[in-house]
Amino acid sequence: MTPILDPAPVGVPVPITGNTAATIAVVIPSYRVTRHIIGVIAGIGPEVARIYVVDDKCPDASGAFVRANCSDPRVTVLEHAENQGVGGAVMTGYRAAIADGASVIVKIDGDGQMDAALLPDFVAPILAGEADYTKGNRFFDLEQIRQMPAMRLFGNAVLSLMTKVSSGYWNLFDPTNGYTAIHADCARHLPFDKISRRYFFETDMLFRLNTLGAVVADVPMDAKYGDEVSNLKISKVVTEFAAKHVRNLGKRLFYNYYLRNMSLASLELPLGLLLVAFGAVYGVSHWLDSASDRIATPAGTVMLAALPVIMGVQLILAFLAYDIASVPTRPLHKKTLFRRRNEQG
Repeated sequence: MTPILDPAPVGVPVPITGNTAATIAVVIPSYRVTRHIIGVIAGIGPEVARIYVVDDKCPDASGAFVRANCSDPRVTVLEHAENQGVGGAVMTGYRAAIADGASVIVKIDGDGQMDAALLPDFVAPILAGEADYTKGNRFFDLEQIRQMPAMRLFGNAVLSLMTKVSSGYWNLFDPTNGYTAIHADCARHLPFDKISRRYFFETDMLFRLNTLGAVVADVPMDAKYGDEVSNLKISKVVTEFAAKHVRNLGKRLFYNYYLRNMSLASLELPLGLLLVAFGAVYGVSHWLDSASDRIATPAGTVMLAALPVIMGVQLILAFLAYDIASVPTRPLHKKTLFRRRNEQG
C-alpha cells in the first residue's frame, strides 16, 4: 500500500501549555463519514500543525471529497488501496505524522461524535510529562451518560472490565473510546504490523502500551450522539473480544512476570491456580463418591479439599493486588528522551 499524499506545508509548532512548543498532528480515519468530516476538520484549532485524513478505501471516496471541499493547508490526504479497518488507518496516520516530525499525535473519528475543542485536554498531560497516551472517558460524569443507549452502556462496562484484566491498566475505563493522543516517542515503539486492525484496535493498543511500560491516562469527556450510525455493535463484539482478551492476558503475564521480570507475584499466580484446581477436583470427586454410596463425606476430606481452595484464592488475590499496584507510573517518553540525550552527548 502506497499512500497518496496531498502537498501541504509543515505547520509551525504551536504552544499548548503556555511554555511548551510542540508539533501537534491529528489523524482522522475516514470511512463513510463524508457527511461529517468537513465539519470535524473545521473544528480543529490552530494549535494543530498537520491533519491527516486517511481514506480507508471508503466507498464514498471520502479522500477525494476532502480534496474537493477542504482548503485547509494543514490537511494531507492518505489513501489505502484496500480497506484495513480503523487500526490500519490510524497506523498509516501515525507513520506519516512521525515521519513529518510530530511531537504528539491525536486520533479523532470523522463521524462528528468527538468535540475537537477538547484536543488541548488530551495533549496537555503528555506535554506536561504526566502520560504517554491519553484516551477519552465518557463515564466520568454520571449525569451525562444518561444520553448513552442502555446496550452501549452495558457493553462498555463489560468491555472495560475485560480490558482492565487483559491490559493491566486497572485505572482506566471506556476502552473502546477512540478519542486518543500519543507521544511520538512512544508511538515509535509500537509494533505497527501486529496491532489489531478492526474494532479491537483501541483495546489492543492498551495491551501493547502496557508491554512497553507506557503511562496511560483517562480524559473526561462527553459523548455526542446525533444522526451518525456507529459501525460498532457492542452486543456482538463482547463475545468476539473474549478470546482476544484471554490471548492478550496470557501474553502480558508471560512478558511482564516471567520473560522480563521475576517477582513473588510470578509464583503466587501459578501456585494459587494449582491449589484451587487441586482442591476443587479433589472435593468434587470425593463428594460424588460419597453421594453415590449415600454416605456423608468425612470432615477430614472436606477440610483437605477446602484448605487448598482457600489458600489458592488468597494467593490469587495477592497477585491481583500486586498487578493493580504495578500500573506504569513513569512515562516512557521521558525514559527514551534521557537515553537519546546520552547517546547524542
